[in-house]
Amino acid sequence: MKPIILAIVVLTSAASPSGALDRMPAVGTALAVGAPVRPISAWTEFCSKPEYARECRVDLREPRAIVLSPGAWSRIERINRSVNAGVAPLDDLGHWGREDVWDLAEDGRGDCEDLQLRKRRLLAAAGLPRRAMRMAAVALADGTGHAVLTISTDRGDIVLDNRRDAVLPWAATGYTFIKRESQDGAYWVGLDGTAPSTAPAPAWVSAIAR
Repeated sequence: MKPIILAIVVLTSAASPSGALDRMPAVGTALAVGAPVRPISAWTEFCSKPEYARECRVDLREPRAIVLSPGAWSRIERINRSVNAGVAPLDDLGHWGREDVWDLAEDGRGDCEDLQLRKRRLLAAAGLPRRAMRMAAVALADGTGHAVLTISTDRGDIVLDNRRDAVLPWAATGYTFIKRESQDGAYWVGLDGTAPSTAPAPAWVSAIAR
């Protein structure tokens, strides 16, 4: 077996907001990635649209993770908070007249996956590698499905979420992590990520992870 080399990029900034170091997460862990699984059908539809094709490509020349410098952390916090505040929550049925449609909330309205996709686009424009930023399907403690954005860093995987402004290590979210976009191609992989504070994964989790 050939050794796997983990590429890491350092993102710096000339000045970081006061207190950025204090808000940065302690060193955590990376999510355990498994075998390829069936992608979310709405993601497949989203990726098939020419205007969104770039959002689904994986550039293998990019690093798989970032060094979470104060400058990078400040950008992540700022964009997460800005998108959460700037996009009015609206579910897909109310927005599009049908369930499970992914877009970038260009009209200022959207649900969980739309906000996370918008955050990724803005973060990529700010210099973060898309390959390190992966959309993930999770389950809340009550079994409700939800979408978040994970960022792989030298401090472990962190999570951007529209349910809170705080950017947290994945294990501090209370979610069960089911699957996410692969870092090695336009497909999805299973995750073995049950945060310590979550209840056991509900029965439907195994079905959608296949």
